[in-house]
Amino acid sequence: MDQRVDAQPVGVGMVAGTEDSTPLTFHVAVRPDHYLQLDDVVTTCREVPGLGPVTTSGVVTQVVARHEGASFGSDVFLIADGVLPAETQEIAEIATTRVEPECYIPPRPGEAVERASGSGRESALYFDTMEHRVPVGTGRDGEPIVVNREFLDGTRGAHVSISGVSGVATKTSFALFLLHSLFTSGALGPRSLNAKALVFSVKGEDLLFLDRANVRVDDRLRAQYRDLGLACEPFASVGFYAPPLPGDTVGRPHVTGRTSGVDAFWWSLAELCERELLPYVFADAEDDRNQYTMVVHQVSAQLRRQARPSGDDGAVTIDGTICRTWAELIELISRLVTEDATRATWAGPATGMGTINAFLRRLRSSQKALGPILRGDLAGDRRRRSVSTEDHQVTVVDLHNLPDRAQRFVVGVVLASETERKERSGPGSLLFTMLDELNKYAPRDGSSPIKEVLLDIAERGRSLGIILIGAQQTASEVERRIISNSAIRVVGRLDAAEAARPEYRFLPASQRHRATLAKPGTMFVSQPEIPVPLAVEFPFPAWATRLSEVAPDSDHGDRDPSRTAFTALDLDGQDDEWSFDDPGSQR
Repeated sequence: MDQRVDAQPVGVGMVAGTEDSTPLTFHVAVRPDHYLQLDDVVTTCREVPGLGPVTTSGVVTQVVARHEGASFGSDVFLIADGVLPAETQEIAEIATTRVEPECYIPPRPGEAVERASGSGRESALYFDTMEHRVPVGTGRDGEPIVVNREFLDGTRGAHVSISGVSGVATKTSFALFLLHSLFTSGALGPRSLNAKALVFSVKGEDLLFLDRANVRVDDRLRAQYRDLGLACEPFASVGFYAPPLPGDTVGRPHVTGRTSGVDAFWWSLAELCERELLPYVFADAEDDRNQYTMVVHQVSAQLRRQARPSGDDGAVTIDGTICRTWAELIELISRLVTEDATRATWAGPATGMGTINAFLRRLRSSQKALGPILRGDLAGDRRRRSVSTEDHQVTVVDLHNLPDRAQRFVVGVVLASETERKERSGPGSLLFTMLDELNKYAPRDGSSPIKEVLLDIAERGRSLGIILIGAQQTASEVERRIISNSAIRVVGRLDAAEAARPEYRFLPASQRHRATLAKPGTMFVSQPEIPVPLAVEFPFPAWATRLSEVAPDSDHGDRDPSRTAFTALDLDGQDDEWSFDDPGSQR
């Protein structure tokens, strides 16, 4: 990021003497010809005998204006008419962010207070201690706000939690901007060589155009990206995957808006058996509350032992029967777990018929949902592309044509396989896993195969180089261990009831209230080094977020794939993208 020339500090007022000053909170009487707004950064200095000057810096968390000399509400009219003498006074509340040197004494009333700028602002917000900065937007003063890369890549911390109302909080937009910032700011350094991005999308086909320039990019938007030290361009090398077209015999992808550059994905029945993927068919947290889960694992183990590949199309032979479709495999499993000769082997010797029947009801209910992606009847199995992050900087998996149960299966299997691949490759590379609607996949109560994978990532992913970026409407409904392991916490527009939950106590009271009013593009970012969350506005996307935004002359080709690894899962099905008519109007 470009070094900025220090501006002359602006004296905006003095430390107030009518309010108590403490080392952690003080108040500023604002001069009549100046103002302070929420999120402004200020500094004040006090001479300490034997130590010298002690500078206390902080962020404005509240501003109060009142008439000094008025006793009644109606006095305002008398004061306006000049009948009653009074003075208008504004008092700003300041939350201390940094004391340098560390001598925690209260600022004295009457000491001058200045609006911080240049190196003073960087010191107040600890930006001067961050060797690797990742721009996340601009503050209310129009200056860049950054986060420390060391709390993103696992060096000193890891994981990001993003919360907000669907459709308004722009969670997906912020996650993609964070991803873009890491790719183009150079903050990752050499670690960018082996990093990838994985984006799961159910927003129609909107995220199939991340490699296309946005038609609304103009000089103003380019200047905003340039001020942040970022390139105003779409994502580099992007791979796209979609499920096969229903009824298609050659495995063409089920997409309409993007007609080229999309590969179909599915899992063969042979893979299902060999890799023991059956538990992911029962990936709902409610499944874990039922006794039939023991049957699931027993059947999965038997499939691995007894299934044999049949041809090159992914079909399997079990007990002398060839299965080419998911429906056929379901019927075979049903027979094996109910017949007297095979029930003990396939369902367990002590399993009752009530439990087996419950398992079969749940299994058969998956036939329609999973039939398109569990196949042994596509002769082009060798043409199939497994979902992988190895070949592109960003990989987009389109799920919008799949029902919810199939989406859960895809998410669980891909997360597990990518985690296994990362463990084999070692901690030298980075894998950022961003999952939208985290409360669906890691709810506070219950368990599931997906939740176990996510907990594993949250608790030991940092040592493996696997970083979780979780987005959800309600952090209060997400597994506590995942939220508590998040070094960076981001909040957009919140529901008033949700904002009152304990999970948001890291926000000052004024910011919790403001979060219920926040407009799209405004986020509150908390990071370990800064004791007060910072309000951030991030720019309009430089990449197309829907087909109608694709620029006519957009570059369709792939670019250098040697960048960084993220996994972005956007699974709420809501359009939480920007709603501005003017890309710069959020300012």
